Formats: sequence, structure tokens, C-alpha cells
Amino acid sequence: MRIALLTYSTRPRGGVVHTLALAEALAALGQDVTVWTLGRGDFFRPVDPRVRLAVVPFPEIDGEGVGPRILRSIALLRAAFTPADYDVVHAQDCISANAVDRCVRTVHHLDHFTTPELAACHERAIVRPYAHLTVSAAVAAELAAGWGIAATVIPNGVDAARFAAAVPAVRARPYLLSVGGIEPRKGSLDLLRAYRVLLGELPGIRLVIAGGETLFDYRDYRDEWEELAGTLPVAPEVLGPVAHDELPSLVAGAAAFAFPSTKEGFGLAAMEALAAGVPVVVRDLPVLREVFGAAVGYGADPPSLAAALARAVKEPDPARRAAGRALAAAHTWASAARRHVAFYEGLAG
Repeated sequence: MRIALLTYSTRPRGGVVHTLALAEALAALGQDVTVWTLGRGDFFRPVDPRVRLAVVPFPEIDGEGVGPRILRSIALLRAAFTPADYDVVHAQDCISANAVDRCVRTVHHLDHFTTPELAACHERAIVRPYAHLTVSAAVAAELAAGWGIAATVIPNGVDAARFAAAVPAVRARPYLLSVGGIEPRKGSLDLLRAYRVLLGELPGIRLVIAGGETLFDYRDYRDEWEELAGTLPVAPEVLGPVAHDELPSLVAGAAAFAFPSTKEGFGLAAMEALAAGVPVVVRDLPVLREVFGAAVGYGADPPSLAAALARAVKEPDPARRAAGRALAAAHTWASAARRHVAFYEGLAG
């Protein structure tokens, strides 16, 4: 089959990581795959040469608001894309799903937006596709309850071997790690509040935050985060985007991995931390209970997140560590690709 996978960026966001890994696994099965995206340069990592790449230039415009940026993103990708070249058009996000007239859509998670253009983009990207996938049963249930849409569940794959083989980064002081940047969906303010509590029990531990490339502007939220961070006795370390080859070591060296997201579809970054043998604490959400089970610790608010992180650092559990590694290793991209091919073939039938 000639398959187009559409995403919205060349930067290391979860949906982009998913798109590239799925494309490579599909190509390994002999499928003809092209990844289409907007971008200001190459992808954040090398891509298997069996996968064709079509990067539509997306120049920066100073002072552009979120709404106009969303509309420009859709228009640029729509103008460049060539749907007649493909048997399957598979969009991975709301921008790319709005840029085509007919597509399969993977709904990674559901959000609530206040920017009118983004809210409309989100809604159209749910109702217009002719077939739907999700990466967890919890998100499929949300689609069914909110829109009456029946979605097929195909969980994420995980590059478990890459993280399992990582040499832990060496830092002067032990650190907690969070990956995903500073934004509302990642629960960044709650993580800071939990860290303030945790410092009372583990005064020497650092908080390190990696990642954060996004199309959206969370300036007000970030200002609030920075104001709160300035009141802490130990300042968090914000790394921004981390090079692809350096991320596994950074993850493997963490004393614990914090994942306090308020909305998720699967939790790929947390699963990568489990593959590296790092204790993980997540927000107590139904979707994360579904995906992680007993392999992680849970917290519902800053005090309980802090308590779970303290236990993870002070009382390592070898059985939970082994269970986490096994869980991550069970989610392979090869399996995900085979299930996608079966899904595509079912649509053709």
C-alpha cells in the first residue's frame, strides 16, 4: 500500500515520535510510506531511508498569534499535500487532519481549547475522518461517549531497547526528571508544588525538565510557573529540547521520573523511563491506570505526587522495576505496524 502519515512538526513531540517510529516499522514490513509534515528544518533525528519525507516549509512569523498560526499551518499543508498519490492517508493530529478532505485519524488524546480556531480545528479533526484509531481504550471510550464514534485501539510501540541499553547520565546531585516541557497539559504547576513538598524530605534532590517544543503559546502559564519556581529553595533546571541521542542517558540517570499530565492518551515518555529501569510516578488518571497498572506509582494532587516520588526514590522496588521493563518491552513498533496494516486492509475491503 501507498501510505501517507501526516504530522505537524519536525520537533520531538509525542505525536511526531509516534509518526516516525510507525512509519519506519511499516516500511520494514514492505509498505510504501511517506511522512508529510510542516517544519523549519529536518526532523529531530535521522529517519530510516526506506521512509520518504515531505517537509513543507513553515517559516516563523514574529508576533503571530495561536489562531492565525493554526490557520496558516492547515493552509500550507493542504496546499502542498497530494492525496491522489496514496491509498491510505493517516493523520496524527488535528492540524494535519484539517489539511486533508479524507483521512484516517489517530486520536492520541482529547483536549479542551479556548482559542476559537484551535477549538474548531480539534472538533473537525474528530468528526470529519472516516475511520478512527486511538492508542488506549480510555480515549476510545471518550470518543464513544462524546461523539458516538467507534475507534479501534492500537497501543503505542516503545523503543525499549534504546532506553534499556542507556548509560545513566552522571550529575553532581540526584535528580527527578520530567519530559514534555512546561505547559498546562503536562501538569507543570502541580509538579512544582509537589517538588516544594518533596524538598522537605529530600532536600538535596534536583528537578530537571526536558523538552517543550510546541506550536502553542503558553506564555501566561509559563510566567506563573517561573514565579512559583523563584520561591523554591532549589531552582528547577529547565533544559528545553534534548538531543535525540542524549535523551536515553538523561532518563536512565534519574532517581525517579515524574509524569503528572492532566491529559494523556498513552504516556510514551513514562514508558520509555520504565524501559530504562527508572521508577515512575504518574497522575492517577484512568488512561494511565489502564496502560501502566501496578508498574508505576500514582498521585492525584501535589501532596500525593510528592509522597509517591519520595517512596520511589527512597524505597526502590526491584519487582516493580522488572515489571516496568517487561511492560515496556511488550509494546513493540513491529506489532503496532502489523495491526495498522490489518486495519488499513480492512478499510480497503
